[in-house]
Amino acid sequence: MSYPNAIQLPAKVKPWSALLSQDYVHKIDLVLPEELSQLVKESVLNDTAQIPSYRRVIMTLGQVLEGDFFTQYIKIGNIMMLSEGKVGIDNVFSIKDGKLAMYIDKETYERAGLVGKPHGVKGARGHQPRWVIGYDLRSPSALHGKKGFDRLVYACKNALNNPMTWLFCDLSKTTPSPDPLAQYYPTKHTSNPALVHNMTMKIPPLEIPPAILADQTRQELGEYATEIYEWLSLVRLESPRVKLCDSIDPYLSTYTVPGDPSDSNEGRLCKISWQGFMPPSWAANTLAELIKALPPKAWFSFSTTPFTRVAMGLGADCTIMRPPNCPGEYVLWEIKGHE
Repeated sequence: MSYPNAIQLPAKVKPWSALLSQDYVHKIDLVLPEELSQLVKESVLNDTAQIPSYRRVIMTLGQVLEGDFFTQYIKIGNIMMLSEGKVGIDNVFSIKDGKLAMYIDKETYERAGLVGKPHGVKGARGHQPRWVIGYDLRSPSALHGKKGFDRLVYACKNALNNPMTWLFCDLSKTTPSPDPLAQYYPTKHTSNPALVHNMTMKIPPLEIPPAILADQTRQELGEYATEIYEWLSLVRLESPRVKLCDSIDPYLSTYTVPGDPSDSNEGRLCKISWQGFMPPSWAANTLAELIKALPPKAWFSFSTTPFTRVAMGLGADCTIMRPPNCPGEYVLWEIKGHE
């Protein structure tokens, strides 16, 4: 799909660098005061051309590397693909920016006869050895008839020949005609936004007190960030613990909303979520559109969860919050996974 209203963003500056460094975005959550939901609908959600879409298709890796599909979508085009499975359990394949990554078990690695490197925690008990193999499919040497590429094609015919379900997203402005993907009968999916209105919540003080910023040890800032991130996460989950009507027995849960109870406010929040297979550039541009559309003193939270957290155990969840009455100031959380 194309992005006609894409904004040129400073890719090396946070929070944009944090968002754009994600491989494939699985879910986006926007949390903001209920009274701003109509403004977001009018300025961001009404543009149907900007709703991300993707395809689900069954192909072998060999089919990805042959014919017009390989030429039009990988050599010339700009796509991203992710196969089914979870790294550490299944064989998983991904393609982005023309680079193929294969996360495979030891048996498949030995049958494929390709050169890779060990992947995962070294010496972890109970884990089978895994290997990762990478290829730059846009390299001039990635052509049929070249020794290294022919070895990959041979491995696809003899060891990596199982049909797999892939998620496919075309980032180009135009689709090739005829479409090389059509012969594999893809199913189209659209990441339509889901809205949850009028969530009556206990809202803690979200402004960062000047005393916390003045603390040279940053200990109080770390405590503030941890407590507010926990609260935002519970709001995203629509947890009863942060709802105004919560009356759980304290023996079952000791959670309390951050800050002094007398400083907490009662308010209605709206959550807008997108879920699917989305490029990080779409998430970054959506955040930029929200910043332009919302009043400068309004607070909001924008969170992204990458597919790599789900499929590969890596990547970083990103949450960006603009505190109330703080135009131009933001808090960024990057929650990283490790091998």
